[in-house]
Amino acid sequence: QVSLVESGGGLVQAGGSLRLSCAASGSLYYTNTMGWYRQAPGKQRELVATITTGGNSNYADSVKGRFTISRDNAKNLVLLQMNSLKPEDTAVYYCRVTRLGYGSFDYWGQGTQVTVSS
Repeated sequence: QVSLVESGGGLVQAGGSLRLSCAASGSLYYTNTMGWYRQAPGKQRELVATITTGGNSNYADSVKGRFTISRDNAKNLVLLQMNSLKPEDTAVYYCRVTRLGYGSFDYWGQGTQVTVSS
């Protein structure tokens, strides 16, 4: 069993920066995709950014150029550097790690609140 623990959320003014961190405890034996999703009040959960074991990343259009995802495979760690934050980035941010196919799994973190004030 794998658990994901997020940290780094908080309150920041518009234009500011935050860095989210997610550490996976337990072993991830296979290649996988780690990512960040977010859910604002009254809205569906949406993808923010993902990154594969090989380092291929993908971003939502709304965060391209502002957010950067990275990972440390040796530490089972994924980071999300968020710059130029906007009030519309306010949401609960969730970490996720998935693998499809052989040895498949899908784990979610408990979420961390990010609030951007105008």
